[in-house]
Formats: sequence, C-alpha cells, structure tokens
Amino acid sequence: MPIRSSYDVVIVGGGHNGLVAAAYLARAGRSVLLLERLPVTGGAAVSTRPFAGVDARLSRYSYLVSLLPGTIVRDLGLSFAVRKRTISSYTPNGTGGLLVGGPGTAASFAELTGGEKEFRAWERFYGTLRQVAERVFPTLTEPLPTRDALRRRIDDEVAWRMLFEEPIGVAIEDTFTHDLVRGVVLTDALIGTFADAHDPSLLQNRCFLYHVIGGGTGDWDVPVGGMGALTDALAHAARTAGAHLATGHEVTRVDTDGARADVSYRTETGGERAVSARHVLVNASPHALAALLGDEPPAPAPEGAQFKVNMLLRRLPRLRDSAVTPQQAFAGTFHVAEGYEELATAHRDAAAGRLPGVPPSEIYCHSLTDPSILGADLTARGHHTLTLFGLHTPARLFTADNDAARAELLRTTLARLDADLAEPITECLALDADGRPCIEAKTPLDLERELRLPGGHIFHGDLTFPYQDETFPYQDEEGPRGRWGVATAHPNVLLCGAGSVRGGGVSGIGGHSAAMAVLGR
Repeated sequence: MPIRSSYDVVIVGGGHNGLVAAAYLARAGRSVLLLERLPVTGGAAVSTRPFAGVDARLSRYSYLVSLLPGTIVRDLGLSFAVRKRTISSYTPNGTGGLLVGGPGTAASFAELTGGEKEFRAWERFYGTLRQVAERVFPTLTEPLPTRDALRRRIDDEVAWRMLFEEPIGVAIEDTFTHDLVRGVVLTDALIGTFADAHDPSLLQNRCFLYHVIGGGTGDWDVPVGGMGALTDALAHAARTAGAHLATGHEVTRVDTDGARADVSYRTETGGERAVSARHVLVNASPHALAALLGDEPPAPAPEGAQFKVNMLLRRLPRLRDSAVTPQQAFAGTFHVAEGYEELATAHRDAAAGRLPGVPPSEIYCHSLTDPSILGADLTARGHHTLTLFGLHTPARLFTADNDAARAELLRTTLARLDADLAEPITECLALDADGRPCIEAKTPLDLERELRLPGGHIFHGDLTFPYQDETFPYQDEEGPRGRWGVATAHPNVLLCGAGSVRGGGVSGIGGHSAAMAVLGR
C-alpha cells in the first residue's frame, strides 16, 4: 500500500504503545500511518529465535506481563492470553531457601526465619499492597487524577506514606527483620532502576509501585506464545481497523506549527520523503522526541541499569537445596544474591564506578508455564529457556569497553548463580547449529544500540507517580493533552510511549492515553 501525502495521525515508532494508539485511532475512524525504523513492529516486546538453527522463540527483551489492562485487550479484541505462574518466587539461602507461592509458603518462612512472625508480617504487608493495587490500577486507563484525588482513592494514610512520601526502605525495615525477606521485597523497587532503598528522590518507590499494582493484584504473568504474541495481535488489530503500518521507515524530523505537522522519514531503500498530519504521536523517549523536533533534550539524560541474559538449556540445573525441585524453583522468580545487604553492597559498588563484585539477578523459566515457545522436539528432549535480569548495572559501567565489561559481568553473574546450584549452569546449556552455547547477554549500551533506548533505559527515563505532578513538563495544561499525561511543548505532538506519565513496562497505557487525548476524551 503506497503512503499517502497526509493523514489524521502519524505515529512514530511501532513498539507496543504505538500499535495500541494506532488500533484505537483507526477504530475511531481516523486515518493513521505508523512509521517504524526496524523491519518488524513490536519494539522491545518481540519474540525472536536468537540461536542459529534452534527452534526456540524467546521473548528477547521484555519477559512478563502485569501492567497491561484487560480494558485494552477487550477494547481491541486481541487474541492474546497469559498464564499464571505456579510459584511466585524462590530465593536460595545456602542449602535451603524461601519458596513463596502455594500451600507450603508458611512452612518455608518458618524454616528460614525460625517462626511465624515474618510470614505474618509478609501477609499484612502484601495485603495492604493488594488493596492499593485494587484502587490504583483502574485509574491507569482514566484521565490522570490529582495527587489529592489519588490519595483519597487509596484511603489509607499508612499505605500512602509508605509508597508516596518516605523511602520504601523505611517500610521494609520497619516491617521485616530477616535480611533475605527484606531483599526479596526490595527487588520490586529496583527492576530497571538504579537507586538505593533510602534514595530521597523516591525513584525506587515509583518503580516499586508499578511492580505491585499490575492487574489490581500485582501478579506477573507469562504471555502465551511469548511477548511477540502480544505485539503480533496488536499489529493485526491495527491493520484490521485500517491503520497503515510501514516498517523499514525511519523518521528523521518533525516540524510543526501547532496545528499541522510535517514528518520527514527515510525509506528502506534510502529515499527521503515527508508526510503531513494533524497529530503526531511519538512512541519514543522524550530525548528522541527532542532530537526530532530540534529542541533541547530534557535533563538529566536517562541511564539504564540492567543486564539481560537469555539462555536455552538441555535441562534445568540441579539445586543445592534438595527440598525443592528445579521445576518449582525456576517456575517463579529465582532470586540470586538479592539479600537486603547484598543489594546495598552492589549499589555501592556500581555508584563507585565498579561492576558489582557479587552481581544480584533474578531468573525465570518461561517454558515451564508455556512450552509453546519451543519446538516439539526440544520440549520432548526436556529443553527449557531461562531469562536472567541483572540489577545495579548502570550504563556508565560499560562506556569504557562494553565488550569487556559485558564478558566480565556475565562471568561473575553465572559464577554467583552456580553457588546456588549443584552443577554449573554452563554444563546445562544447549548448543546451536554451529556448536556454540545458547546464551546471549545484553548491557544497557546494547539495548541503546539495538532499540534506541536512551542510555539503555527500559522505561525511556525515570518513572513518574500516576498522578498530575508539576514536576513533569506540560502536565498541568488544560484539555486532554494534560489530563492524559502525554503533552509536549507542541499542541499537536504527543508522547505515546514509556516516557509519558504512567509509562514504562509492557502496558499499552501510553498508547491508550495518547489515543484518548487525540479523541478528546
């Protein structure tokens, strides 16, 4: 289909948020053109076969689903499903460990901590968080509430103070006494976020909030068919509604007078062209938007802080802890070196400019919950995937020599994992068609290069609390742009990705918000 000279809406970037916006707007009767630089849509929410000659379709960059509202799935008629994990988490501790999820949770807490007190505190703490989730999550597909309105909706001053006013480390230390339990709780505040438990900016609180409110339950679910199944369904919904999705087209500039915009782009054959639109939605970071507009980028520059490792195994490794099976341990989130003091030490190392001496990470096995991502032969032979997410590894640690730092961090990360196993993880790795181990690692700089994530930041920048806040530019504007948290300095140019208010994670909320703003809702 040839690209026309003008559209109602041009969307820059075909990640999941851009696809959500395209589907909503096309269904509402708007003419929509989506321009994507890469050969395929999906952005970071894709499934690929990274290992040569191996029929394993891995969620390569983003892994689990929690924040995607059912409203979006229903509104767009998506053929997409998730499955619950049978175990929430397992955290090894020498020859024992803490298993959370299922009827044995209380006994596991008692075995680790020597009594019932810590488990009772856990149940009270997460009971409070579930009440907050039930009240906050529905607001994510509504116009932004004010801070006071959200506070009234939560209607719990203790929870409000814990999450929105004082560092989350205060609540964790006041509630729990065991170092390992404290660490398991804190990890939700650190995924993709470089901060200390007591950081006065409350950056860790914002990260924690989004990790515990998803779906109104805080559950993190496995996407059936991999993350690409979601973005394939979104692309189908957008095309079916009439949106034109043009891959291999890189947007190079946006010029606007506030009422009409011209979008310049480069085709896959190298030609330079332009298209006009009433509205431009940018599914890229605020820094990328500034570059397209020729504006000064916002400060500070984003910096990602995660290390991602994808593996295919011939078999799951045996554990030092004989009380749990590998199938139990890896079905949920497997925490490595994530005790409270271990996390603090790793943060101090990285803040001082060093790779963490004992790298914290967490792992899960997609194929235990959803074997459909593996070919039938691999499943029959007992193969499994493992995806590892490393914490406290800011981009600054890789700038001098990305390849050397990546190799060193992979070595120390796997060595620390081996300390919890009864056999080295490398002995369990499958081999690709060329005889190479099926393992790949991605630093923040790799993610910046491959996905254009600024500084490798998976959220496009620091997360924001889900309410109107004068610290976020243009949010106080009158009308839908401000009410939905997608406004920029230009009336007809909107953010529609993770850099919008309530952005971050695979949620579709940024795309939904931008579409609602265009439609004046």
